[in-house]
Amino acid sequence: MSSRRLKHQITRRQGDRAFFSTCVALTWISVLPLFLILGTIIFKGVGQINGSFFVEPSPTAVDAMMAKMQVDSVAGGRVILPGGIANGIVGTLIMVVVASLIAIPIGVLGGIYLSEERGTRLASVVRFITDLLQGTPSIVLGIIVYIWVVVPLGNYSALAGAVSLAIMMLPLIIRSTEETLLRLPKSMKESALALGTSYRSTVLKVLLPSASGGLLTGILLAVSRIIGETAPLMMTALGSNHINWNLITPSSAVPLLIWEFYNDPNLIEMIWSSSLFLLVLVLTLNIIAKRIAAKRAI
Repeated sequence: MSSRRLKHQITRRQGDRAFFSTCVALTWISVLPLFLILGTIIFKGVGQINGSFFVEPSPTAVDAMMAKMQVDSVAGGRVILPGGIANGIVGTLIMVVVASLIAIPIGVLGGIYLSEERGTRLASVVRFITDLLQGTPSIVLGIIVYIWVVVPLGNYSALAGAVSLAIMMLPLIIRSTEETLLRLPKSMKESALALGTSYRSTVLKVLLPSASGGLLTGILLAVSRIIGETAPLMMTALGSNHINWNLITPSSAVPLLIWEFYNDPNLIEMIWSSSLFLLVLVLTLNIIAKRIAAKRAI
């Protein structure tokens, strides 16, 4: 009887080891493509990043062609294209800031309503629409904003791009605000109301500050999601070869520049450097969001 039990234990341990080894192998297989992508982007993109990369607008096809001809005529060395992506950085910054100014107040207020009125029919409708909006393809939102903003203004603009990005931010901010507020102890709100605090003051001065960590995390995640969007900006902002600070004229963005570089054989090298910049930016935002969530977890 003891020998059977010993044999059973050995078999079980062997099975556990085999299962663990399989999980480790499958994990490495799943993350290997990610490491290959990151390695390729870093290897091919770091060569183009220099001082002018962040302060000069994107080069034209003629400038890139001339730079390549000069390199070929000298020694066939590595091509360093002139110019940078300053027009895309400025456009991205403007549209993200404007989109945040539109989406954050609406999203936070919507999340407060959903958390406070969970059982009402209107809250259920709003929650359903929010979930539906979150799953809507970005190109569809771009077409809608084209009809709502671009056509009435008669022009592509950074404002139209910001509106499309704001619509994409709303679902994530609304749901993150709702879930964060629902995790707060009910006694916090009841204590504030029992002390004679008005409902408005309770929400603004008690609940929101207590949930600030989760709110900020949701906002940063929403920003990191929209910062790499291309499709809605193609329908709204269009793009520009110049650094443009005007909200009602066409503007560029880093994702739009990547698409433009892809369509021009002379600017292929700029794809990797622009992708590396965008990757580092999104990664930084995600790291900040996770650290805030860890430090100020409810």
